[in-house]
Amino acid sequence: MERTIMAILVGKRKETAVNVQKILTGWGCMIKTRLGLHDGTLDNCAESGLIILELVGESEKKDELLRKLSLLEDVSAKLIKLSLDK
Repeated sequence: MERTIMAILVGKRKETAVNVQKILTGWGCMIKTRLGLHDGTLDNCAESGLIILELVGESEKKDELLRKLSLLEDVSAKLIKLSLDK
């Protein structure tokens, strides 16, 4: 059993989030689970955010999604593959 997780750190969230969202929408069929985190309150919203994705599908497509996100300024993304040894 193997799972693929992608962690995406988004800086300058107000400017960058729109482009990140466009990419994620285009690759939405690969995203099984999505969790978005940022420190925010009504009067103090953080400039950075963290998105955690559980991905399904072909490895080549996961790598391409990573490449596209990594091209964006103020975005850092990593793929994490987890498996249980038997």
